[in-house]
Amino acid sequence: MPLSLDILPDLPPTPEAEVPKTLIVSYGYQAYVGEFPSDIKHRIAPGTKVVCRTSRGTELAATRSHYCGGCAQPTSSVVDDYARASGGKDFPFSRDGRVLRVATAQDLAEQAQLETARKRDLGIARELADVLRLEMRVVEVEYLLGNERLLFYFTAEHRVDFRQLVRDMAQHFHTRIELRQVGARDEARITAEYEKCGQRCCCKQFLKVLVPISMRNAKIQKATLDPTKISGRCGRLMCCLRYEEVAYDDLKARLPHRHVRVRTDKGPAWVMDTQIITQLVMVLYDNGDKEAIAVDDIRELNVAKPTLPNGQIMQNPFDRMPEVAGEERPTGNSDNRPPRGGPQRGPQQNRERDRGPQNRGPESNQPRAPMPPQAPKAEPAPKDNPPAPTGGDI
Repeated sequence: MPLSLDILPDLPPTPEAEVPKTLIVSYGYQAYVGEFPSDIKHRIAPGTKVVCRTSRGTELAATRSHYCGGCAQPTSSVVDDYARASGGKDFPFSRDGRVLRVATAQDLAEQAQLETARKRDLGIARELADVLRLEMRVVEVEYLLGNERLLFYFTAEHRVDFRQLVRDMAQHFHTRIELRQVGARDEARITAEYEKCGQRCCCKQFLKVLVPISMRNAKIQKATLDPTKISGRCGRLMCCLRYEEVAYDDLKARLPHRHVRVRTDKGPAWVMDTQIITQLVMVLYDNGDKEAIAVDDIRELNVAKPTLPNGQIMQNPFDRMPEVAGEERPTGNSDNRPPRGGPQRGPQQNRERDRGPQNRGPESNQPRAPMPPQAPKAEPAPKDNPPAPTGGDI
């Protein structure tokens, strides 16, 4: 997978005879990046397949060095600055390895033969996990060069004891087995191909660090919050929502807030709504007309707000002026709107409600009939003096 190093500064040309001592390579399904010492004694073009010894074992890799016949190899400090700017410690960069040789035709043929058995081995691993009734799902298998090791990636919601599964796999495949648990986004990086935009998934193509995306990005950039439109292959919010975050923040800063008093060529108006991309502002004039204008057509911001007949300052367009609304609204609350939940009940209405529907109406004013007297309750006998027996043998 290509590693874009376009942000690196231009480097001076070097003599043709000079051979770089280190090479930048990418390897593995998760697109690890490494700068390893090289045993190759001649120059090779970017994208050449090489055999590397990494912390995982001997495997194939592709060179991603940003140099050609007359360009210099980036220095270690430049590579460190690039990795730090691309995610810091989370950037999958390593120097624990070595480039052994250029991959031969036999190396490529053996790796291709292993890849043909991927579906079969993946199915076997899933069957072994089902036999042990493990709550996990094996999503992919990766082969190292020469079948030196098999790496199985799986997803699980909880911690899984897969020691017996590793022993069963090693007995079946006759090689070293390694299981790695991945999340939903890493699963998409390994297995996904293309997104709804028609391009390859960003996490599979060039993203090395998967930063969490907040709902704030979706609310600002999308007119709808339909999960099917703002979610990627992994079921999470799409990574591309954070690409234009800075641009959206700059555009939003140019727009006025809602319910702000502004002045246009037609006079003062209220800001009702705004659109970030088109930079349009919906305004409401005092005569009730609405119009969508460009933000550049606003002549003045934060114009003084008018005063209501009761002496209060008009805070938003819903505090209607008497000449516009035709009547003066009550001033019980700050925005002169009726309280939520309908009209409030008074104390008398609450008492009538508590008495129940049987006492309402014309007969509710009549006095109630007196209650019949109740017989006094018999007091229980004290526990110390139990009642005398009334019959039977003593």
